[in-house]
Amino acid sequence: MNRYKRNMNTLTEEENKKLKDFKVCVIGCGGLGGYVIEMLGRLGIGHITCVDGDVFDESNLNRQILSDEISLGMSKAEKAAQRMKIVNSIIEVTSIDEMFTEINAVETLEGNHVVVDALDCIESRLLLQNVCEELKIPLIHGAIAGWYGQVSTILPGDRTLDFIYSRKKSSRGVEQELGNPSFTPAHIASLQVSEVVKLLLGRGEVLTKKIMFIDMLNNDYDIIEL
Repeated sequence: MNRYKRNMNTLTEEENKKLKDFKVCVIGCGGLGGYVIEMLGRLGIGHITCVDGDVFDESNLNRQILSDEISLGMSKAEKAAQRMKIVNSIIEVTSIDEMFTEINAVETLEGNHVVVDALDCIESRLLLQNVCEELKIPLIHGAIAGWYGQVSTILPGDRTLDFIYSRKKSSRGVEQELGNPSFTPAHIASLQVSEVVKLLLGRGEVLTKKIMFIDMLNNDYDIIEL
């Protein structure tokens, strides 16, 4: 447990040991997903599935923690698995070098304890919510744009994304207009990971039927109850 001694007092030794028994699936290995995977692996989550059919390009270098100049053109999911081998070799990592679609959705998600939404497409997010509900798996939602982000924990039946995206006409989020600096995905991913840990260990208060809106420009954090 020397690897995890800095987790102690925040988490008990028993809780640290429990983390190795959980399986978490991260859909998207870019801005949000890269940081989520990094933090889950360092915490000691026993099995992480990394899903992304995209490859790194130069525009990713400003914010995606898994990207570097040597990895341009490389599969994001494969790079996530390679990264975890040198960060925490005692955990298991599965990389799926495919986009998340209706065809592979059930096979990809089944058997996991929690799924993390690190997507940038609204249609894919709604599909993810549907399949998580069908499989009765909690979903941790996160989205980012510019100085802003949002986080929610969605239990089967909550349908939180229906509320968030009910008036959206575009399949893409506002990040296409506002961009994403390096600090926004790191911050929102950390909140997503804390929701994962609280949910798995049954500690604290999770954002079920709630949405946390973060405005880092003005230091505003608002929680809206649905």
